[in-house]
Amino acid sequence: MKKVLILGGSSDIGATLVKRFLENGYKVHAHYSKNKKNLNLLQKKFKNLKLIKSDFLKINERKINNLLKNFKKNKYDIIINLIGFIDNKGYENYNFKSLIISLKINAIIPNLIIRENIKYMKKKRWGRIVNCSTVGVKYGGGEYSFNYNLSKHFLEFIPGKYREWAANNVLINNIRIGHAKTKIHKRMKKILKGTKRIKLIPMKRMINVKEVSEYIFFYSTDLNSYVTGETLSVSGGE
Repeated sequence: MKKVLILGGSSDIGATLVKRFLENGYKVHAHYSKNKKNLNLLQKKFKNLKLIKSDFLKINERKINNLLKNFKKNKYDIIINLIGFIDNKGYENYNFKSLIISLKINAIIPNLIIRENIKYMKKKRWGRIVNCSTVGVKYGGGEYSFNYNLSKHFLEFIPGKYREWAANNVLINNIRIGHAKTKIHKRMKKILKGTKRIKLIPMKRMINVKEVSEYIFFYSTDLNSYVTGETLSVSGGE
């Protein structure tokens, strides 16, 4: 039974993925920071689901080692990073503190957690890692998403060591998610909404949560047997 860690498991996409993995016999650890509403019903229905509460905003240099130790001891076969902290800061109003917070939550801590599990994956000769980014990286981000998009750009950096991991069947990829029907877009100030935003998408529609989840599921399971080191866009042609 493969064990899956979903960082940001309480998000719309995260909860859908948690359900998808559980229905297919995986053991799932779903991380959340505060709200676990999307996960409560799943926890009652499935015995193979464990919820992990950790607010990365509160993690500092003193606490990071204990956090990493807890994630490392579980020995995950699959890690999916869906963390999506957004503070609505644009290029003209971000500051040092706000940028560091976004980098820490969206990229630095998830990368450290992934690194702690690479040794186990290599030893087992199987592992899948998917970092979920945003199509906003391609355009430099919106007026109110500079910190968010820069942190996702940071997240997309895949260390050259992935070539070595591939020899042990450990595959890592990034997925850039386009404009989706999720709560995170509702939290972004003054974002282009409705038909105005949709007109910018060549397919002329938003992607739904289930569609996104299926792409992530594909690249994080045995369905992906050969793709690694890639950044793939699920954005309707944007």
